[in-house]
Amino acid sequence: MMPTTCAHLPPCPPAGAADREAAHPVAHHPEQSWSLLCNGVLLFDTGELLPDGQIIAPQRPLATHHLAGA
Repeated sequence: MMPTTCAHLPPCPPAGAADREAAHPVAHHPEQSWSLLCNGVLLFDTGELLPDGQIIAPQRPLATHHLAGA
């Protein structure tokens, strides 16, 4: 079981917090497209997996340009 908080000062946000991605990585494998954060969150290119099993869809930025009509 992963701890709910880390030993960093200030402590990293817990897995349930909106800013959970700000936690420190403890394992980083870009060649496999995932990272484990100290709050137990698994980050993937395709979203997040929280320690309780909840799946978070990837957050895509909104388009900032408009297509011109023909």
